[in-house]
Amino acid sequence: MNNRIHQILDQITALENELHTVIEQQEGRLRYQIEGKRIIFEHAIKEAHLKVKMGVFRWIATVRPQNFFTIPIIYGMAVPLVLFDLTVTFYQAACFPIYRIAKVPRANYFVIDHQHLAYLNIIEKAHCMYCSYAVGLLGYAREITARTEQYFCPIKHARKILSAHARYKNFLAYGDAEKLHEKIEEFRAALAKEDESDINK
Repeated sequence: MNNRIHQILDQITALENELHTVIEQQEGRLRYQIEGKRIIFEHAIKEAHLKVKMGVFRWIATVRPQNFFTIPIIYGMAVPLVLFDLTVTFYQAACFPIYRIAKVPRANYFVIDHQHLAYLNIIEKAHCMYCSYAVGLLGYAREITARTEQYFCPIKHARKILSAHARYKNFLAYGDAEKLHEKIEEFRAALAKEDESDINK
């Protein structure tokens, strides 16, 4: 990878870090603290949240009819999601030690905290927890798959792909066959000793 590409990637990383800092500053104005697994809002904020909370019966009365029809489909996906979770977790547990790939920390991807929001009723909280699980699972599985791709085939595609995983930008250029197997071994060695903070470097 040439120096100009490295410079652009470094600029992208710097901008992402700056954006993260600005978002954190904006969220700080909402005045909440994280204590262990609990999110605690200031008393005045929590009271304001309770005032806008919609009761379950009123919420049901305002739900669009088509949402009721699709509920069995949406929640029916829980079964394949859990099976997928079990299989991808088993794959990582069984194969990553053999490949000497550092395991993906599950806790980094599953963030379930909407139940602490006082302005959501119990049904809304259940919906949020389900979505958070599904999104977390897909992020977790994506990183497991990305590490697997880095181990076996860290080569970019000829065509541009949308929403590539974070590792993809460092893969070998399509058609670059020079010292291919030596370079792949370097990618594999990096997988054995990295931690989660190394991904976006």
